[in-house]
Amino acid sequence: MATPKFLNISGSTFHQELKKRVNDYFTTAQKAATGNFGLYFKAVFFWVSYIALYVHVVFFTPPVFWAILECIFMGGLTAAIGFNVMHDGGHGSFSNSKFWNKIAAFSVNALGASAIMWNNKHNIIHHTYTNIDGVDDDIEIKPMLRMCPTQKKYKIHRYQHIYVWFLYTLLLIIWVFATDYTKYFKKKVGSVPIKKMSAFEHFAFWTAKAGYYFMMIALPIYLLGFVQWLVGFLIISMFAGLILSVVFQLAHTVEETAFPVPSGDINKIENEWAIHQIQTTANFATKNKLISWLVGGLNFQIEHHLFPKISHVHYPAISKIIKETCAEYGIKYIEYRKMRHALASHTMHLKHMGRA
Repeated sequence: MATPKFLNISGSTFHQELKKRVNDYFTTAQKAATGNFGLYFKAVFFWVSYIALYVHVVFFTPPVFWAILECIFMGGLTAAIGFNVMHDGGHGSFSNSKFWNKIAAFSVNALGASAIMWNNKHNIIHHTYTNIDGVDDDIEIKPMLRMCPTQKKYKIHRYQHIYVWFLYTLLLIIWVFATDYTKYFKKKVGSVPIKKMSAFEHFAFWTAKAGYYFMMIALPIYLLGFVQWLVGFLIISMFAGLILSVVFQLAHTVEETAFPVPSGDINKIENEWAIHQIQTTANFATKNKLISWLVGGLNFQIEHHLFPKISHVHYPAISKIIKETCAEYGIKYIEYRKMRHALASHTMHLKHMGRA
């Protein structure tokens, strides 16, 4: 389908007022909207920990129990690096330096995924057309899952709220070995064409994939053997996939989020972009500092969707401004106090989609 347009609501001042208040906050506080020392320390800590665990597991062959435990931690660190380093870098909010933003964004290549494909899928499409069936690739998990009312329902979907958790563990494996290539060769993210890649981007895509396959497949098999590698690789990838899937799905596929359908004759979403983002997005566990630290502020998903170029370290502060502005304009701000509440809502949403 052609990408829909958003209505410019006559007389609406919501988005302009929201931007003004957030900009005023940074001016008054005399803070840059990008990352700070805390973010840079976290990035170094996560990467040093990941590399140290990799070296120990591959080159020093610890006993089975410790090897499994270290692989679990590597899976968690894979997700944490994605949330905290790559994600901010990809949005240009990691640093005020374009060079370090590029380095942070391309760190996802070392974890097996393509930064180039991610930019097209996430930054350009998902952040613009959130929860719009046929455009937003994040809710296109057909035929195994039915994520919204406009998708076709099959009998198997009756049990999707049960088997979904296993499917989520496969996210990183499918991403690294299948969907990156599908987008690359089709030159599309779903039905949306991606911009023409430069010669350097083609080179970077294949070089990154080859480097990952050598470090995460060929070298470990050579040093440890096939079975040991396979067990370790599956533990790392499946644990990372589960965490990545859950955090991103809790942001958009819960009971209260909307799945707008463009008007058929004019292909327009009957809302302005900012309000659309709020209606299709949810926050969770925003008072839990540990969760916020580990997931790179992606539990403040409303703040992120409205201001993707602001680093996640500032989300707790600007969330107060956004809440107040939404209340003044009568716009519902969707938030779950606890992560378990969001998990329950996501489960019920899937159950409803499978049986409705």
